[in-house]
This record gives sequence, structure tokens and C-alpha cells, in this order.
Amino acid sequence: MTTADDAQDKEHAHGLTLALVVLVLALANFLAVMDITIVNVLVPQIAGSLAVSSADGTWVITSYAVAEAIMVPLTGWLAERFGPVRVFVLGIAGFGFVSVLCGLATTLPMLIAFRIMLGICGGPLIPLSQTLLLTVVPKKYEMPALAVWAMTTILGPVAGPVLGGIITDQWSWPWAFHFKLPLAIPLAILAWYVLKKHEMPTKKTPVDFVGLGLLILWVGALQVMLGNGQNMDWFNNSFIVSLLIVTIIGFISFVIWEMTDKQPIVDLRIFKNRAFSVSMFVIFLAYGAMFGAVVLVPLWLQNILGYTATQAGYNTAFAGLISLPVAPLTTKLMSKYDHRGIVMVGVLFCAASSLSRIFFNLDVTFAQSLWPQVLQGISFPLILIPLMDMSVSSLPVKDTAAGAGQFNFIRTLSGAIATAIVVAVWEDAIKWNKAVLAGTLQHGQDLLNLMQSSGFSEGRARGLFDMAVLQQAAQLGTNNAFLEISVVLLITAAAVWIAPKPPRQAGGNGNGKPPVGP
Repeated sequence: MTTADDAQDKEHAHGLTLALVVLVLALANFLAVMDITIVNVLVPQIAGSLAVSSADGTWVITSYAVAEAIMVPLTGWLAERFGPVRVFVLGIAGFGFVSVLCGLATTLPMLIAFRIMLGICGGPLIPLSQTLLLTVVPKKYEMPALAVWAMTTILGPVAGPVLGGIITDQWSWPWAFHFKLPLAIPLAILAWYVLKKHEMPTKKTPVDFVGLGLLILWVGALQVMLGNGQNMDWFNNSFIVSLLIVTIIGFISFVIWEMTDKQPIVDLRIFKNRAFSVSMFVIFLAYGAMFGAVVLVPLWLQNILGYTATQAGYNTAFAGLISLPVAPLTTKLMSKYDHRGIVMVGVLFCAASSLSRIFFNLDVTFAQSLWPQVLQGISFPLILIPLMDMSVSSLPVKDTAAGAGQFNFIRTLSGAIATAIVVAVWEDAIKWNKAVLAGTLQHGQDLLNLMQSSGFSEGRARGLFDMAVLQQAAQLGTNNAFLEISVVLLITAAAVWIAPKPPRQAGGNGNGKPPVGP
């Protein structure tokens, strides 16, 4: 006799097909996530090649972030209107072709336009890969598959700067875009082959043009503000203040409209679910703090300790390598223990990683700098995998795609906000510590006189003296920034317990049943 579970199981992928499905979904997610950070190390080369300033070159980063941040929450509507598999496959193919166009750009406006197109293609890949995994993979393999998928979310931001630095050092910046085409096209073909029979029915819903316009307005203004605030002295600049006002008014208008519209383009009503809303709050704080540390470590290594971009990338990548064996262990723990406790432990590991860095000085060795990366690497899967499951496990099946899209939107937005805040806090802390050191330093003139008597000119002696003070101030500023990251993480460790206890069985829909396609 065939049971409902048996019938449902037949709709899932099995054997070699299952392995290919997980591989396709994980690699597509990796490409999209990696592209968020791969350009970070390319800005000086791009700016020089296109004859623009480095400040103007940062628009290459901002343009992609804006487009991706807008597309991620639209994923639920796109999947419902055109089918998740079609949107996913076209997104991969478009990502590959537009990447080549980015490498062929000869002017900054052309490159920015192509980066916007790239964000439009890459944005849906992140939530759709998670949604398809939850609907195509059989229940008993769901947690191991989710662990593989989560690893690409962890490794992507880490691998981006490493690959970007190596490719740029060995060839030139366009190749950091060109290399994605031979990866994306076979991946798109394979994705269609293994996923086409799992396509879901589409539904022609009217387009919420007002909601879409408001989303573009406030997200675009926020991303432009975050991407340029530090270069423009933040709120001492009228342009940045104007962007802040547009962001606030646009966001409030967007929330009011989407909560009252019958066919919202982003369904905010799912935030009424307590488990989902608390998961969003926790991932916003936790991922922001984690990503802030990921951004700050290379800045510290390169600007203060004198590491090359490649060396700093290797140091950062070490955390990703540590995460690999922890991910499958996390899925086993989730079947036995409360998700909230696992997340709390992960957040505490991450806090310990940042706290251990506040005692570093200018004499720290490469090996010593790796130990905090061990703690950070352990924390990544313990935080991300349970939170991903908590965010969708309590939602009805019909809201799975929307929930995954909003989870990844919050995560993306958190990373952008954290980057801007961490860089601003770090630079301000350096200035403050330099002023304090200069004001309290004793026998400074005696040291200058000693240097001049040793053969240094007055100008050279003062230059070396100022450089030494700046280095010490920069190290103290870095320690201060890591301390503040630690405080945020400790608050997050407590906040996770606001969420209700999730279903005992991971991956459920609130009733202990696995999410399946309609």
C-alpha cells in the first residue's frame, strides 16, 4: 500500500541525481555570494585602468550590491510568476554572460551598468538555491544537503578576495569576471537537466509596481549611502543626509504599502510569525558582526601589519577551511538539541574569536593570527545552518520561497551595513587613539633629538616618529573595533532565546512536516 509519504518521496531527487542537485544548488549559490566580495580587491586596478579615482571605482561594488539587494526579496514573486526552476536556470546563464560583459567594459558607466545587470541575475540565485534544496531533497538527506549549501554561503565571501587577488596579480582584473562564464554555462545546463521535472506551477499575479518602486527607492538610497558615506564624511555631507531621509521615508512607505496591498511584491505579513521574525533579528545582528570581522581582518593585516592581499586572503580563508568539518557535525546536533542553544554556542565562539584579537599588538605572528580564525570558523556553521532552518521551519509551504528570499535579503543587507559601520568605527578609532597617544607621549622630543643625532634629518626623524605613532594608534583602533563587535555578539547570544522553541525535527513547516512543492 502506497502511503502519502511514499508518494511525496517519489517527487524528490535520489541517487546520482540527488548528488547533482545538491552540487548545482551549492555552486550557483557560491558564484552569487562570491561576487559580493571578489571586486573589493580589484577597485584600485579597475580605477587605474578606466582612469577614474578609487572613490569613483567603489561604485562598481555599490551597483552590484544595490541590484542584488533589490532582487533577493523579489524572489518569492518571481518564483510564483515564472517558476523557480526557470528563474534559477536563467539566472545562472545570465550571470555567466553578463560577467563577460563586465570584463569587456571600457568605461566606468559601462561597467556600472553591467554590474547592475549582474546583480539582477545573481540576486535570485541565493534564495532560490535554498528554496529548491528544501523542496527537491528528500527529508532524510535535507540536513546534510543544507550543510553543503551553507558552506558555500560561508566560503563565498572568504574566497572572493583570495581569487580576486590571485587572478589580478597573475593576469588582469577583467579575468576576475571572464572566468565565471565557463563555470556558469555548464552549470545552467546541468541545473535544467536535473531540476526541470521539479518545476512548480506558476500563478499570474498582478505586478505591485508601487511596492517595487518603493523597494528600489529605499534600498538603492541606503546602499549608495553606505557605499559612499565614509568617503563623503557621512552626515556632514548634504548628499548623504538626503540619502538618509530618502531611505527612511521610502522604507516607512514601503512597509505601509506592502502590509495593506492585496498582492504585495514582498510579503511582509510572514513577519507576524514570531519564530521567523526573531530569526531575522538574530541573523541581522550575528551575520553583521561576523561579516564585520571578515572585513576588518584583511584591513588590519594589510594596512597595519604589511601583509599582501594574497597573504591576507589566505589568513581569512583559514576560517572557511575550519568550517568544513563543523558543518556536518552541526546538522547532527540539530537533530538532537534545541536550535537556539546551538546558535548561542556558535555566537559565543564568534565573540571569543573577536575578544581574543583585542590583545594583539604589532608583533603578532601569522601563526598567532590564525587562532581566532579557528574559533570564527567553528562559529559560522553553528550560527547559519540552525538559523536558516528556524527561519523557514515554522512557515507554511506557500511562504517558503518568500521566507528564504527575505532571510537572504536581511543577511545581505546586514553585511552591507556592517561593512560601512566597521570601516567608519575603525578609522575613527585610529584618529582618536592617535590624538590620545600624541597628547600623552612622554619624552617625544628626546626621541626625536636622539634620531637626529644618529644621522636622520629633522624631517625624516619626524616622519618616522609620526609613522610609529600612527601604527600604534591603528593597532589600538583595531582592538577597539573588535571589542565592539564582541559586545554585539554577546547581545545576540541572549537575543536568540526570544524565539519560540522550533519543531523537534529540523526542516519542518511548523507542524513537523517537511516543506514540499505545491
